[in-house]
Amino acid sequence: MNRYHRFLMILRIVALVLVGLAFLIARYAHAQDPTAADIAKKETVASAFTRGFQYQEYQVRSAAEAMPEDKYGFRPAEGKFKNEKPEFGPAEVRTFAEQVKHVACANFGFSAELDGTTPPAACDKGGPSPARTKRELLIYLRDSFTAVNKSLGAVTQKNMFDPIDGPYATPATRLGLATTIIWHAADHYGQMALYLRLNGIVPPSSRANPPKVQDTY
Repeated sequence: MNRYHRFLMILRIVALVLVGLAFLIARYAHAQDPTAADIAKKETVASAFTRGFQYQEYQVRSAAEAMPEDKYGFRPAEGKFKNEKPEFGPAEVRTFAEQVKHVACANFGFSAELDGTTPPAACDKGGPSPARTKRELLIYLRDSFTAVNKSLGAVTQKNMFDPIDGPYATPATRLGLATTIIWHAADHYGQMALYLRLNGIVPPSSRANPPKVQDTY
């Protein structure tokens, strides 16, 4: 066996070892995932909501990070539907920035209702926040999810049927409003994902290796 063939054999052996290690690592990582029985042992009303809401938070925040700042003013069907008079929200389809701002304001509004405090006004029209740039909107969005997670974390078996009144998604119970919070974020993520696709961007949650969202901006 000449030197070249020995080199090829060594490469094959190394490749097989690496494939084997990758397989073992993948199996080990999967083995660390909690089973349904593991989750059930520690599950609470709050953990059920916050665990599910984590994925919605990732989808919305990662989409907001992925859109370039010069596309934050993008609006599908620009100039159409101006004469519509919806009961809630703007007549025209929201820009991407308006989608981000609406989700953030709504999160703060829902959180305030759960906490029994005064929510921000007119979240369907943009709300009171002065956030305008991509960085400002990302911070506003991040902080809104922090607020919601804290409020959802206070939902218990004892208080989940308490009545909730306010300007957003009420009258409801604490349990009912919690479900609204989750579907509302999912609804607007679906729109944001389309905005990204229309601009040639694959939403991060649809990628093979989804990037982590940032903690600071």
